[in-house]
Amino acid sequence: MMRIFLTIEQTELSVWVRESPSLLAFPFILYLHTLGLAMLAGINIGLAVWLLAARTVPSFDLASVYRVMWLGFGVNALSGLVLLAAYPAKALTNWVFFVKLVLVALGLWTLQKTKGEIAVAAGTAARVVTPRARKLAWFSLLFWAGTIFAGRLLAYTHHILLASEGF
Repeated sequence: MMRIFLTIEQTELSVWVRESPSLLAFPFILYLHTLGLAMLAGINIGLAVWLLAARTVPSFDLASVYRVMWLGFGVNALSGLVLLAAYPAKALTNWVFFVKLVLVALGLWTLQKTKGEIAVAAGTAARVVTPRARKLAWFSLLFWAGTIFAGRLLAYTHHILLASEGF
């Protein structure tokens, strides 16, 4: 497995992201990852808090909100793959990384379930926020907070930084 990590670490992309003094390398990719997280988790957290505070769901263009969140997921997925390529051994030998991935999957699953629960046809009357929608909102808050926490822990919980340095 370390040979695979070593091969990835030695690609031009990996070396550039990790070692370039350019602000367009690691700092910018990390910025994109944060921006994608804000678009996905930030809007989703706002939606969850709104569901917990509101009694009714007014008619609004939910599809546009979800497009922005899915765009954020795309930005996060692409920037995350580039960050993973820079330090594959650091992430893929750390159980926290896999916890983060599971929490992201659960957050996305909850996001889709919430969409189905609060969908209101445009131009129709508002609907009451159901207990199920509130429960999904709580789970959403839990999963995205856990994702952010696990992501931050990754910087501090690794045992191997680079496969080329051994273990």
